[in-house]
Order: sequence, then structure tokens, then C-alpha cells
Amino acid sequence: MRFLLASLVAAITSACAASATPPPGTTASAAPPMVVVNERDVMVREAPPHGAIGMSTAYRISDVAPQPRTMEFRRRVLDVGAAVGEHPISHDEVYYVTSGTGVVVSDGVEAELSAGMAAYLYENAVVGIRQTGDEPLSIIIAYPVSR
Repeated sequence: MRFLLASLVAAITSACAASATPPPGTTASAAPPMVVVNERDVMVREAPPHGAIGMSTAYRISDVAPQPRTMEFRRRVLDVGAAVGEHPISHDEVYYVTSGTGVVVSDGVEAELSAGMAAYLYENAVVGIRQTGDEPLSIIIAYPVSR
């Protein structure tokens, strides 16, 4: 799992670094400088949102990036028996499983997820996810910033 996350971070960092140097004959953009985050620096132990069902470790990675930013990128590890309770969403969200197993729900429809699987959840749905199995469920959550 650490290798997968490290690979994702390396790919993102490499893409950002590659785009930081403008092609010959062009000028630099007005974009803010990239932000590199070590998940250890943003780790917090807390109950999951939307119901405080069990315990989890939250990594609010994009919170380090100053506004204005247009997306949220987070990781959450749900302890055995924990869940992000069902809640309405006002934007599309993606839950990507990096390890463990769980059940995602969207408007009452459930689907099992395991490492390497993602659920694309749509605006206005009522969604949630719960850990199943014998090991914690690690997910990456991405969604646009609410305006």
C-alpha cells in the first residue's frame, strides 16, 4: 500500500515538476507554486465523519494547499468496524480503495470494494462507506471544492 501511495505521489510530483518548466519560447503561468505534502504531516486520529461510527486515521492532504484550489484529495483509513455514515453530497466524489475491503452505498444501492477498485459517486446522491473484513479499509477520496 505504501508503495502504491508513494508511486501515486511520485507520479503527481513528477507531472507537476514537468509542468513547472515552461516550454522554450513560452512564459511561466500565473499558477501558484506546487505544494508537496508528506501524509505523516497531516495525519489525525479521529472518528469518521457523518456519524462518528468507530475510529479512523484521516490524511487531509489537500488542506495544505492554499486557496484558491479547486479540488480536495484525502486519504482515510477506517479501523475494523468503522464507517463514514450515509450523507448527501453536493458534488461528484471518487472513493478509491488502496487496501482492505468495504461496502460503499449510493442511494441505497450497495457494492463491495477491495484494493484497486473505485466507486464514482454522483452529485445529489446519499453515500457512505463501511469497513468489512479483518483489516482496516484505506481509501483515497477526491472531490471538487464546494464554492
